[in-house]
This record gives sequence, structure tokens and C-alpha cells, in this order.
Amino acid sequence: MGRLIYSMSISLDGYVETASRSLDWVRIDEELHASFNDEAREMSAFLYGRRLYELMVDSWPNAEADPSATPAMLEFAQIWRDKPKIVFSRTLSHVDWNSRLVRDDVVGEVARLRAQPGFDMSVGGPTLASRVMRAGLIDEYRLCVHPVILGAGTPYFPALDDRVGLRLLESRTFGSGVVYLRSLPVSAAKPI
Repeated sequence: MGRLIYSMSISLDGYVETASRSLDWVRIDEELHASFNDEAREMSAFLYGRRLYELMVDSWPNAEADPSATPAMLEFAQIWRDKPKIVFSRTLSHVDWNSRLVRDDVVGEVARLRAQPGFDMSVGGPTLASRVMRAGLIDEYRLCVHPVILGAGTPYFPALDDRVGLRLLESRTFGSGVVYLRSLPVSAAKPI
């Protein structure tokens, strides 16, 4: 069976973007980007909703043309282009860059993909992640907590009917002050 991993940068107060959808507060240096690259390399596919897919397509297909692109950014661009992407959207008419469009049955499609042996996927974007989180399909949470309080914005976690207990597997502090937290839902965690 594969794993579904929800990984994003968040503010200390739990937001993935500001109320105006800005990401100008995110501190991604070479050290953190290299860590993102290591995670991305592990994945069999990336799962995106429309907004995050469009954001990624604006940045990564032609990263080599950006004179400010760092070696870690260029490496990520290559990883991103090569990996399969599954985009869940009812409004997009087509997708590019090694992507496949799924219009309906998000939970069913993700459950089907997750049932494949060794098929590890990264789900990006809180709207898509909230749907699979409510269905109990997320196997691991990976948060990069940035040292900033936004006060408002799009939350990483949706409102839930029941609490989700987590067991911390790993933590790391980067030179930028970003703290990485890797946790399993308690129901998925093995006894200590």
C-alpha cells in the first residue's frame, strides 16, 4: 500500500498563505529547498488542486530561464517536470507537464492510487488535502513551520468533526529558523 503525505510550509499560527493569498512570508533558502527536493524525489506522484497546480505551472516548467534560480531550485524544477502530477479540478479544461486531470470522485481516486503498493504521493494545497483528510486517507503530515504569525489566511488544517491525534516522528530546525515536523496520525502509528 502506498502513502499519502500532506506537506506544506505554514506560519506559526497555521496558515499556508495570507488572506490576500500571498506567499511573501515563506523563507526558503538553499538548505530548506534541498530538503524539499529530497522529499519530492521520494514521491511517485504529486496531487494538486487547481490553484496550487496553476501556481506550480507558473514557476517550474521554465525555471532555467530565471537568472535568479539557485541550484536547488533548478534541481526541483527537473524533479517536478519528471514526476507524474494528478490535478483535481472541475474548472480546468486541460493540464500539461506530465499531468492528468481528474474531475470527480477525489476520495475514490486517491484511495485507488493509495492502494497501489509503494505508490507514495504528496498532496499539496489545503482545499484538496481537507477532502482526503476528512476521509482518513492521510498517512503522514510534514509541516515546515516558518517563524512568522500571519493572523489570517488559508489554514493548513480544515475544521474537523473529530480530533486527530498525532505522533511526532521527526523534527529538525533549519538555519533560517524554519522548524520541520513529521508526524503520523495516531491510528496509523505503531506502538512505541
